[in-house]
Amino acid sequence: MILLRRLLGDVLRRQRQRQGRTLREVSAAARVSLGYLSEVERGQKEASSELLSAICDALDVRMSEVMREVSDELSLAELAAMATLSEGELLRPVLEPVPLPAPGDRMSSISPKAAAVDVVAA
Repeated sequence: MILLRRLLGDVLRRQRQRQGRTLREVSAAARVSLGYLSEVERGQKEASSELLSAICDALDVRMSEVMREVSDELSLAELAAMATLSEGELLRPVLEPVPLPAPGDRMSSISPKAAAVDVVAA
C-alpha cells in the first residue's frame, strides 16, 4: 500500500538535506518540535496543512512544489505497483457486469427523475 505520509516525509527530508540543514534548524524555524518533525519526515505522522505550511516556510519552498514532487512520486509508485501485477490481474474487470431487464419487464422503464444523478460540490 502506498502511504501519502511516507512520500510527503521523503520529499520534505530531501528538501531539507538539499539545503544542508539539520532537523533542529528546520524545527526551530517552523516552530515544531524536533521529534514531531522527525516523525513527519519518516512518514510516521500525518502533517496537517498548517504544519506543512510552517515546514515549507521554514524551508523557503512553495507548498505547491512539495505537493508536485509528492504527486510525481505517487505516480511512479502507482506505476511500479501496477508493473508488479501479473497479466491476468491486470485484465481482471474492476466492475462486475449488471444484467439489464428484458423488454416488457416492470423494471425496464426508468423515469427521468429516477435516472438523474445529483452532483454535490465539495
